Amino acid sequence: MTDAAPVLDRATAARPTPKPGILAIAPYVPGKATAEGVEHPLKLSANENILGSSPKAREAFAGAIDQLHMYPEGRSNLLRAAIGETYGLEPERLLFGCGSDEIFQLLNQTFLEPGDNIVQGQYGFGAYAIGARACQAEVRFAPERDYRIDVDEMLKLVDERTRLVFVANPANPTGTWITGSEIRRLHAGLAPSVVLVLDGAYAEFLSDPEFEDGASMVREFENVVMTRTFSKLHGLAGLRVGWAYMPAEMAAAVDRIRLPFNVNIPAQLAAVAALGDTAFQTRSLALVEQWRAWLTQQIGGLGLDVVPSAANFVLVGFPKTPGKTAKEAEAYLARRGLIVRGVGGYGLPDHLRITIGLEEHNRAVVDALSDFLKG
Repeated sequence: MTDAAPVLDRATAARPTPKPGILAIAPYVPGKATAEGVEHPLKLSANENILGSSPKAREAFAGAIDQLHMYPEGRSNLLRAAIGETYGLEPERLLFGCGSDEIFQLLNQTFLEPGDNIVQGQYGFGAYAIGARACQAEVRFAPERDYRIDVDEMLKLVDERTRLVFVANPANPTGTWITGSEIRRLHAGLAPSVVLVLDGAYAEFLSDPEFEDGASMVREFENVVMTRTFSKLHGLAGLRVGWAYMPAEMAAAVDRIRLPFNVNIPAQLAAVAALGDTAFQTRSLALVEQWRAWLTQQIGGLGLDVVPSAANFVLVGFPKTPGKTAKEAEAYLARRGLIVRGVGGYGLPDHLRITIGLEEHNRAVVDALSDFLKG
């Protein structure tokens, strides 16, 4: 039996010392953007829109050049009105962030105290846990069956100190989803004091009638939040624009700790323009729908496991056999100029996540994987 670690007196420490738990947080590691020895690699590691951005959004961004010396309008009211009109949502229930990541952080800051906990899926997005641990809260991971959120397993982890439950639907990095009826069953098992956060970063890529994005639940209940982003479908990942729809009283509380001017002027203008470019959205969705099915079939035909995806990427499982592992496949693809995402940090060391590209990109990925597996 060993003695407990000594408690550090931060007041008498020789240098400024982070509060307990901060240095234990594993920092978020984004997808790679470079490949050694390859001058212009193809980046398929971050689920960005392979078509780029809406031409209307690009024009709006360029048109903001004469406003760069000005502070943004603090409550993003132009974008607030556009989203309210487009989706039929009450503007006073909307909250905006520097990406939806900031909104997750704000929710954690608003509702978590030391000793509280959040519940998320086993392979849930890393930003949920980072924000919770920064608040000295516990993170509980519910086991997933077939890489899919299991409602019963999540409810087993909920107790009197649970303050938030996070569900990405469709999920990242797995691409799986659960039906609206399952989401509602999860909600029914939560106390009114627990906030159910429905992360819809990839919601636009799923059209199944059994899917529910959560907007109607926000109207029905006082403890549901729906979040969305302009990073995926709209191709504005570099501008960092996220938004949430939540009960008005909750929005007012969270807004009190939101930093001022958190969504810049070019980002707001580009987002409004992107929202109105339905032609670009249609093209983007059609490309994903066509080539997601093709990649799933082709990669599966190579003998690899492809997790059924409802997002703009596929998750591919590799054998543990030396010479055919996911890590070796990632390195081989990089040498071919194809950057994909290793997801060992999510507890999936035998998998790679591959963003859906243009036809020539997708064919190049399949050809490279075929050559890799041939040894």
